[in-house]
Amino acid sequence: MIWMDFLKTFLIGGAFCLIGQILINNTKITSARILVGFLLAGVLLETVGVYKYIREFGNSGATVPIIGFGSALARGAIEGALQNGILGAVSGGIEAAAPGIAAVIFIAFVVGLVATPKTK
Repeated sequence: MIWMDFLKTFLIGGAFCLIGQILINNTKITSARILVGFLLAGVLLETVGVYKYIREFGNSGATVPIIGFGSALARGAIEGALQNGILGAVSGGIEAAAPGIAAVIFIAFVVGLVATPKTK
């Protein structure tokens, strides 16, 4: 049922947002450090094999946030290392994350053409 997929996606993505908001509201950690923490959490969870289950359950709720980007980098690096050694570890993460990076660049370009910037 498609509504169950939507619910799972919302639950996982919402849980990540909730954790981030709690960190922002209740600690003195800057937003940039929280962002890096989420990225590293994705790398760590992918490395130990836990993020695979989160991704299977939450679909895009787990892959779209920055934690999913960290997971993709780690997954690509691991696969690259297994296939091509140390050089594959370096290039594998970049290769795995390239579609997402390309999409962001394209969307930013389109928004830049459409949007009208205003100074304050």
